Amino acid sequence: MYGHFKAIKTLYFYEHVFVLCIAILIFFSPIPSYAVRIKDLTSIRGIRMNQLIGYGLVMGLNGTGDKSGTEFTVQSLVNMMEHMGIHVDKSQVKVKNIAAVIVTAKMLPFARVGSTIDVVVSSIGDAKSLVGGTLLLTPLRGVDGKVYALAQGPVSVGGFGAGDGAVKNHLLVARISRGATIEREISFLLNKKKQLMLSLYNPDFTTVCRVEKTINSQFGKIVANPLDAGTLQLTIPEKFQGNVSLFISKMELLEIVPDFRAKVVVNEKTGTVVIGEKVRLSTVAVSHGNLSIVITRAEEVSQPESFSQGKTVTTTKEEIKIEEENSKVILVPENSTIGDLVRALNAIGVTPRDLISIFQSIKAAGALQAELEII
Repeated sequence: MYGHFKAIKTLYFYEHVFVLCIAILIFFSPIPSYAVRIKDLTSIRGIRMNQLIGYGLVMGLNGTGDKSGTEFTVQSLVNMMEHMGIHVDKSQVKVKNIAAVIVTAKMLPFARVGSTIDVVVSSIGDAKSLVGGTLLLTPLRGVDGKVYALAQGPVSVGGFGAGDGAVKNHLLVARISRGATIEREISFLLNKKKQLMLSLYNPDFTTVCRVEKTINSQFGKIVANPLDAGTLQLTIPEKFQGNVSLFISKMELLEIVPDFRAKVVVNEKTGTVVIGEKVRLSTVAVSHGNLSIVITRAEEVSQPESFSQGKTVTTTKEEIKIEEENSKVILVPENSTIGDLVRALNAIGVTPRDLISIFQSIKAAGALQAELEII
């Protein structure tokens, strides 16, 4: 029986030792740097959205449309009726149930004839609301003046307005989900391409070289060639020629660790301070204090002695008190990290708006090894 308990005790001891060793290995193992897909860092030149715009009319409003003095709305309605073979006297047209609008949309890359996209409808006259209206057939044109889509349908505002002035959300901008149909395609023959241009969203020489190394390591030959800090030229490997989509799919799922400049961004309007991970400081001492002036006033009554000829007089006593907080001086050693900086600033109790002045002063002293951007 004693041997049995001894064996259990020994097993229990080694089990704890094993768990402790695993914990030590996990704790002291290096933390891998975060990796980002090339897909999220770059775009392929030529594969992008295209902006479309058009002018149209929203009909069927409940008296909340443009006023009669809105000449372009009246003229648009008259032109539309004339186009339908109905002659209308312009002076007799009332437009309070109609609103002139600008219609905008984004045409996705590789959009084909017959596919649909969302549109945004915005009033350009003096209408009060687009609630309950229907957009009439509106051609949407590209920057080249050609019609690429046709939009039509009931608008959705997502709000309401009452006669007493109560308004919920914005009533002059509406949306039509899948409200436009593509009528013209933008040609981009992907499978006939021998080369592609890969553009970085945030140009950086270190990042572009890491992208090059990763792509060339994956495909076993020189496929990527960096042209500058934001562009790589990709040569389609022979086995992917004629099937460029597969090459792009494999390439954009590769992961790299992007690099970026050390930067501190300050928004003086809102007091927002954003500090990049790579921000470093040279040795610097920081002291920050506030001076407060408190002025208090008290009413005092001066009462004369009994049976005297004096009068009761009211006077104001003013007391001025000046206080200055005991600020601490902190020493930030050379090559301090962002964590060291935050802990040091928290130690003297600074606020986000205090940080703005402190960072400007540290930058002026030449101790902030980062770009200070004020927006």
